[in-house]
Amino acid sequence: MIRSAHQMKKEERVAMRGGKGAITITHAFTKEDLRSATRLCARLTIPPGASIGPHAHEGEEEVFCILSGRGRVDDNGTIADVGPGDAILTGGGARHAIENTGAEPLEVMAFIGCYPK
Repeated sequence: MIRSAHQMKKEERVAMRGGKGAITITHAFTKEDLRSATRLCARLTIPPGASIGPHAHEGEEEVFCILSGRGRVDDNGTIADVGPGDAILTGGGARHAIENTGAEPLEVMAFIGCYPK
């Protein structure tokens, strides 16, 4: 399946997970499109100064791949600066958060896979 950028559903979330500002989520594929136990396959656009607040992933794991921009990640208590090419994996009940610390939008591809039941 090929989905053009103009066909992707976009949504905006304000104060996502208790974070700051508004995050744009561009869904490349929805969970209905995917045959695997994946509930999110999307590009996150986090404006300068905005963030996604701390939250846990129970029964699933999330992968962040940093496409562009600069940010700071709290990965279950480990704080790290991230940039293009970096990847973060959080799951099994661990918590994470991400904040744009740069002057340009932070672009992140995010995938959430659910553990088998």
